Amino acid sequence: MNRFLFPVLIEKDEEGYFASCPTLQGCYTQANSYEEALQNIRDAIFLHIEDRIAHGEEIPTSSHMSLTTVEVQI
Repeated sequence: MNRFLFPVLIEKDEEGYFASCPTLQGCYTQANSYEEALQNIRDAIFLHIEDRIAHGEEIPTSSHMSLTTVEVQI
C-alpha cells in the first residue's frame, strides 16, 4: 500500500468550511465543521488518487509549498 502526503488548505467563512488540496487541481470540498472538512478532503483526495491510478495517470507531488499573507491597499 502506498502512502502519499498532500498539503491541504482549510478556510472558514460565514457559511462553513472550505477545504482544498492545491496539488490536485479540482480536489475540494465543503463542510459545517473543521473536523468534517478535514475528513471530507481526505476522502476526496483518496477518490482522486484512486481514479488516477485506475487510469494509469501520474500522481502529482509537491516538494515545497509556502503559505503566507499579503496586504493589499485599495
